[in-house]
Amino acid sequence: MRRHILLAVTMAAAASPLAAQSIAITGGRVFPVSGPVIENGTVLIRDGRIVAVGAGVAIPADARRIDAAGRWVTPGLVNAATSVGVREIGAVGSTVETSPRSTQQQQRGISASFNVWEGFNPASVLIPAARKSGITTAAILPQGGLIAGRGAVMHFVAGGGLTEMLMRSPVAMVAELGAGGSTRGEQWSRLREVLDDARSYSLRRAQYERAATRPFAATRLDLEALVPVVEGRLPLLLSVDRASDIEAALLLARDYRLRLIIGGGAEAWMVAGKLAAAKVPVLTGAMNNIPGSFSTLGQRQENAGLLRRAGVPVVIIGNAGGGDEEAFNVRNVRFEAGNAVAYGMTWDDALRAITLTPAEIFGVSDRVGSLQAGRDADVVIWSGDPFEFASQPEHVFLRGVETTTPSRQDLLEQRYRTLPPNYSTPRP
Repeated sequence: MRRHILLAVTMAAAASPLAAQSIAITGGRVFPVSGPVIENGTVLIRDGRIVAVGAGVAIPADARRIDAAGRWVTPGLVNAATSVGVREIGAVGSTVETSPRSTQQQQRGISASFNVWEGFNPASVLIPAARKSGITTAAILPQGGLIAGRGAVMHFVAGGGLTEMLMRSPVAMVAELGAGGSTRGEQWSRLREVLDDARSYSLRRAQYERAATRPFAATRLDLEALVPVVEGRLPLLLSVDRASDIEAALLLARDYRLRLIIGGGAEAWMVAGKLAAAKVPVLTGAMNNIPGSFSTLGQRQENAGLLRRAGVPVVIIGNAGGGDEEAFNVRNVRFEAGNAVAYGMTWDDALRAITLTPAEIFGVSDRVGSLQAGRDADVVIWSGDPFEFASQPEHVFLRGVETTTPSRQDLLEQRYRTLPPNYSTPRP
């Protein structure tokens, strides 16, 4: 009996990858993000947490050592605007969970109670590819309608289900100006009406339940979801591009005392001073400078650098359009950051824009986004500058566990590396 108990305990310990595990990453060029670069630094990990970062860290005798000499060591990257796990195949509607399919909700354009993370697929084949590319955390955001719903932050832990991957929810209410065929004036009016009703509903819940209030412009569930927004507890992430629309958004935030985040912001550089004064963050990219509409005529690749120099908190996301960078190519966020550096952003600011700044904006900086004692051990060891095309992540740790799950690309490469014996090269 005792033998069986000991065997069970041993098996349980082996099944837990975090059990009494110490890892020392030594000799690398360490970028904590929350502090200056550390040459010949050490990152010490124990039981899934970072316990020390520095140049003279004492290493336990039982620690697994990883020599990072000549390598660059950063926190796991954070992609702040994705549809990974809620969009598998764009052409197959049943695999797209980014917005409600209800015709009635689509017509209203108000889906504030829609929780995008409830459709998240932890087994998505797109997650291992993102994870192996150094993306360890991502915000998934809903799409469609004037108010699309609520987003969440996901942690790409290997083998985890929804409970293990869901880091925080909700993190923002997502809205978009330009959805539908109505004019800007109509959309701003509609948005103000719904916010007014949410505020009124929050003060008159009892009367509402007795049908003793005037009719409201949204359903009870949508109004309930908007209450934290009008109370300033949940940010409103508003996707707008035109400079005048950004100014209108700033006025809206001032009038309703909202915690505003600007998404897209193609022409944000034109109103950088006003954004900085209001301390409003901007989620934008640096890969594309070709206008896709009249709202983006002023789009330029210097946008992120100009905003940051003005004092605006900047988060770098994809801006190439087409949605590929939101689902299939979330790994490209590091190249967006590299492009931002090429067009005037400092290297340190660019790294912060894909690590600590998005973690701060979405309220998870106590766990991810930097290399500090007490944070989750999400660490990437790069062969060189992570913004360079030739650099590759050589080791990726999530909560102190190294990623070994092969991506779909890895499996295809293994499958076709050795050709069948009867294979013949086609003649030209």
